[in-house]
Amino acid sequence: MTAPALGRDVRIPTQEGVELEAEFRVPSAAAGLVVFAHGSGSSRFSSRNRSVADALDAAGFATLLLDLLSAPEAMVDRLTGEHRLHMALLARRVLAAIDWARAQPAAPGAIALFGASTGAAAALIAAAERPDAVRAVISRGGRVDLTGSALTRVRAPTLLIVGGHDTSVVDANRRASAEMRAEVRLEVVPGAGHLFEEPGALEAVSRLAVGWCRRYLGSFGTAVSGSH
Repeated sequence: MTAPALGRDVRIPTQEGVELEAEFRVPSAAAGLVVFAHGSGSSRFSSRNRSVADALDAAGFATLLLDLLSAPEAMVDRLTGEHRLHMALLARRVLAAIDWARAQPAAPGAIALFGASTGAAAALIAAAERPDAVRAVISRGGRVDLTGSALTRVRAPTLLIVGGHDTSVVDANRRASAEMRAEVRLEVVPGAGHLFEEPGALEAVSRLAVGWCRRYLGSFGTAVSGSH
């Protein structure tokens, strides 16, 4: 365990000309950086993602929790839902976060993506587009059915975490794990639903996420260099 990460609010430019609000937390001697992509209708303040981010910070990983939409876009989306399934747009936002992080002197060089629900689909598409940057992907209740042809182009080792009671998503993730060419592991959390609100469910997600990041980004205080 390490000291609590110091967080700061940052703004990430996008190719659409808007800036995304994000929270960037970097513990000392961080082993790697985990970029979070939230699910539809959520934000960087998602309590579930923040719970996992806290566990990763405590294990010595930097985290970047970002909004995938600008404030005006999020307002429109709440009324119309027009952006939440616009996977090309959401994936570009994750790519913008990756590219921003790679330019930050304080950011560790090894990057993983953690996506929830539709955010997991955006993360997988982004991983396919940045194979040189993304070392690992973690999906929580991922809508992998929204990734299209990008799924087979993902090269980063991928952990698919689904709730045992989220049956349609379990089936979709099983199909995805069979299709993917990257190393992939499917973990079904018994008794958990899509939002992992059941007692102990998020703790299970956090343990799995920390283990995956330790395996592919390195351990606290250990420098990670070169390509994976």
